[in-house]
Amino acid sequence: MTDLVEMPIEEQEDVGDSKIDLHDPQLYINRELSLLEFHRRVLEEAQDHTNPLLERVKFLSIVGSNLDEFFMVRVTGLRKQVDAGVVDVSADGIPPTRVLAEIRKLALQMMTEARDCLNDDLLPSLRRSGIYVMDYQALTDRQKASVDAYFDEVISKVITPLAFDPGHPFPHISNLSLNLAVVIRDEKGQERFARVKVPRPLSRLVPLKRSSGGLRKDGTPPQNHYFIWVEQLIAANLYKLFPGMQLIEAHPFRVTRDADMIIQELEAADLLESIEQSVRQRRFGSVTRLTVNDAMPSRIRDILVENLEMDRRDVYTVSGPLGLSDLMDLHNVGRPDLKDLPLRPTIPPELKSDLRDTDLFTAIRNQDILVHHPYDSFRPVIDFLRLAASDPDVLAIKQTLYRVGRNSPVVEALLEARQNGKEVAVLVELKARFDEESNIGWARTLEKEGVHVIYGLLGLKTHSKIALVVRKEGEHIRRYLHLATGNYNSITAQIYEDIGMFTCDEDTGADATDLFNYLTGYSAKRDYKKLLVAPVNLRSRMEDLIEREIAHQKAGGCGHMIFKMNALVDPRMIRKLYKASQAGVKIDLIVRGMCCLRPGVPGISENVHVISVVGRFLEHSRIYYFCNGGNEEIYLGSADLMPRNINWRVEVLFPVQDRRIIRYLTDDVLKTYLAANTKTRILQPDGIYTHPRPDPGEPALNPQEWLIQHHQPSKS
Repeated sequence: MTDLVEMPIEEQEDVGDSKIDLHDPQLYINRELSLLEFHRRVLEEAQDHTNPLLERVKFLSIVGSNLDEFFMVRVTGLRKQVDAGVVDVSADGIPPTRVLAEIRKLALQMMTEARDCLNDDLLPSLRRSGIYVMDYQALTDRQKASVDAYFDEVISKVITPLAFDPGHPFPHISNLSLNLAVVIRDEKGQERFARVKVPRPLSRLVPLKRSSGGLRKDGTPPQNHYFIWVEQLIAANLYKLFPGMQLIEAHPFRVTRDADMIIQELEAADLLESIEQSVRQRRFGSVTRLTVNDAMPSRIRDILVENLEMDRRDVYTVSGPLGLSDLMDLHNVGRPDLKDLPLRPTIPPELKSDLRDTDLFTAIRNQDILVHHPYDSFRPVIDFLRLAASDPDVLAIKQTLYRVGRNSPVVEALLEARQNGKEVAVLVELKARFDEESNIGWARTLEKEGVHVIYGLLGLKTHSKIALVVRKEGEHIRRYLHLATGNYNSITAQIYEDIGMFTCDEDTGADATDLFNYLTGYSAKRDYKKLLVAPVNLRSRMEDLIEREIAHQKAGGCGHMIFKMNALVDPRMIRKLYKASQAGVKIDLIVRGMCCLRPGVPGISENVHVISVVGRFLEHSRIYYFCNGGNEEIYLGSADLMPRNINWRVEVLFPVQDRRIIRYLTDDVLKTYLAANTKTRILQPDGIYTHPRPDPGEPALNPQEWLIQHHQPSKS
């Protein structure tokens, strides 16, 4: 690693004068097991009957995709440690072998609960609501004829049966593929094994023609929907793929592979080419999980285990369909009565005038403007970039892109800006996990238009969210900024809770220019005026802010911090928080996912309170509040308190300086989360999350629903 990105991690760590060893492993929760606890909280939302039915289906689908990623990345990482003989353990002191054993137990338990939720609760409830996910054998002759025709016309043309015998090697089973293990008997009476892959482009749930019954009592037409699982349809028609053979049995199975890419950047002549190659190789990673139905006989499992060259302990046997992430197809059914009421994002009051070309810049000059998604529309962000692209006074646009999605209006605005002769520089982070292919495509598109594209810094991911617009105004140059906690993705902005801010503050703009010089050229600048930048000064500045709060507590007993983030893992930051708690500082933590800190431990963390909110929107914003003796300070940004964010990523935390916005974030946002008694869980010292117990007669307070109703008036 070059000196330009060498991390300024201090050698000495001040953990106070406490006689308690804050390095004691018992003071830390294992990060992998904490992440599994988060997935369990999502599963609880699928089990929660107060949620609309199709929203519960959505949550179960999310559980499936979350567990897929957990095995592809987290389990893979642990196995690599074991295979490499790594003896270093995390702060909790649990060796990887023990963690893997615990994961196997908890993951199987969770997968079983998920199938029970689907089979015993959701599917019967769906049937009662007119949505039928049927077994092939339960279809009428007419329905079978209809779906069999679909097999003949569509599926049979894209499916490829692959034999396994001395003349045919065992076929490659790609990551997350759904397959059928087929046993047939040939004309000589000899049994043969074959694999049939369910084609990915096909919908997992095959729709049947809707019923055409009479009108409902309220006069509306019926809304019954019928589906069958595509693997059942294929299994019922396998005889057509093996003419002259006798079909003995067929069983579904699903493979999860190592998808954690390791990019040898120091040896890569071309990072873009290296990433492309790694993405292609992802489907060939080692097997970390094989999921099968309980009906599969042991002899077929043995064939799979042996030829997949996997550990037998990584076979997970469940009842019901495999690959629950595909249930999202059901959520797309046109039944608004079974979903959350549509959210209609609003425009911040500062931008509600009839905007002309320059009014947006005028509004930002008048005051900093906060946008809180998804309650506020993402449109002002797109408008900001489109205006910059077309405004003749704009000279340059610089932006970081981490995840932007497909058909991105943000990228379209950047392309338009280049076509209009603006200087455009974009850092596209190619190492954004599972978005590499999309980002590679956007990078090539931008380059073809003449945009200066940077792929990131050596050894670091660029995770910061920042757009800088340079504009000539008379004889002066002014810098306009959009800084955010979330990605420039107009789709996820509708379902992720995130915060962005527009400003033209001169010092922040100067810092942004220095940051882009750091990203695009050669700059060793470390003295940012207002921004906290990882890996440069974020750790040291955060530690200073915590120490300042300790000093306030010792001076006047008013120390208070509220941190809202996705994850709290970094041992050093946890020790700082323990030290602050020991000094009497009140600490409220709103941590959506992993939290390795144990709250409520006498003498250590009895002043720390930790909650997690899981609801309709994915809590994604990072808010760091410091009481500062009454002169409150808030930082927003892209960084969680994890070693990877502080040490190995380019992250930005930015200050909120407008007192009006500070009041909104404290009084409306943070206080509402902390007062919530619905969609929130409280972390106990043993690592278990419990539901709050409202007082008798206490009204339910769901923070997300409250913000839907109240956030705009408080910001005006």
